[in-house]
Amino acid sequence: MKLRLIASAVSGAVVALSASVVFAQATPANSAYVLSATGAANNNVVRSGRYGTNNASCNLCWRTGFWTPAMAIAECDPDLVKKAAPAPAAPSTAPATPAPAAPSTAPVAPTAPPKPATPPAPSVQKITLASKALFDFDKAVLKAEGQAVLDREIVSRIKEVQKLELVLVTGHTDRLGSQAYNQKLSERRAAAVAAYLASKGVAKDKIETLGMGKTQPVPGVVCNQTNRKALIACLQPHRRVEVEVKGEIVIRR
Repeated sequence: MKLRLIASAVSGAVVALSASVVFAQATPANSAYVLSATGAANNNVVRSGRYGTNNASCNLCWRTGFWTPAMAIAECDPDLVKKAAPAPAAPSTAPATPAPAAPSTAPVAPTAPPKPATPPAPSVQKITLASKALFDFDKAVLKAEGQAVLDREIVSRIKEVQKLELVLVTGHTDRLGSQAYNQKLSERRAAAVAAYLASKGVAKDKIETLGMGKTQPVPGVVCNQTNRKALIACLQPHRRVEVEVKGEIVIRR
């Protein structure tokens, strides 16, 4: 109650101060100064009144008992409040000159050599030879006309093959006769063709023979003749020899 009376008396004396008085405002929630209940919003700190001729004794802010220098405000204790640091200078709008790049010391990786082209996969060329030109009916002896066919269709083409891998010779027969008989006949026909190819320079270790008997007739060939001679003539496409050549073919332009 005593503190409130003093503050009221002093606040009445503040009215007589000259216009040069600096207003003092403190935060009510955390203030170490005596605040006026009737002061203006920007002048809420109670000050000492003017008395005598010593101006240094007047217009002083009243402090409370828990005041500390850290709680000082600039309007009351300017010497205790740190001056605000000057505002930093505005950044220059002129484009900065880039610093020269330091030479790289990292080792340069050697350029990998181009990958070699992938070689083409070995191709398989299948050639079918009619037995009419190779053998007589029910025979496995290679005829002169058959030898000419082999020279034209097989031997000349094998010379265009690089890296020869396989020459497969497969013999076939028609349906006349038993399977056991036709199996052996087809094997003999394949062996006759293989022997002739070997005599023309084809490596024997690349030649393989196979007999299929009458188990693989040519699709689409229908023979229902009752006359045996006519039937044999109709069944001629089934009596055949197939030669498969596997290797890389040389393409000549």
